[in-house]
Amino acid sequence: MPVRSLNSSVLKWPDQKAVDHAVRSWSVEQGQHRPELIRLGYFGSYARGNWGVGSDLDLIAVVDDAAEPFERRGLKWDLIIFPVPAEILVYTANEWNEMQKKSEKFIRTLNREVIWTYSRNK
Repeated sequence: MPVRSLNSSVLKWPDQKAVDHAVRSWSVEQGQHRPELIRLGYFGSYARGNWGVGSDLDLIAVVDDAAEPFERRGLKWDLIIFPVPAEILVYTANEWNEMQKKSEKFIRTLNREVIWTYSRNK
């Protein structure tokens, strides 16, 4: 999390390198403990390189299948370990494949920005 530098009012926010390292380490752990995980990565300001003080980490996961509705899937992921606030979108493989057939702005943005940090070998 952000820390103050001594008695200064300046906040030192984790940079892209620190966040990328945290995501990559976490991704390896998730791949070992979640057999349903196909891909894991991040997008948004940390992926684009235009992060700043207050930026959060936007994660994305693709899993084989999920019993929970989309809105609840991210609740099962422990994101507290990251040095910045984080949130995750969890899609099933079928949902992800269906999304790829559309030309919506969000999907184009994901395809352009996502930095994949884990991919399961089949």
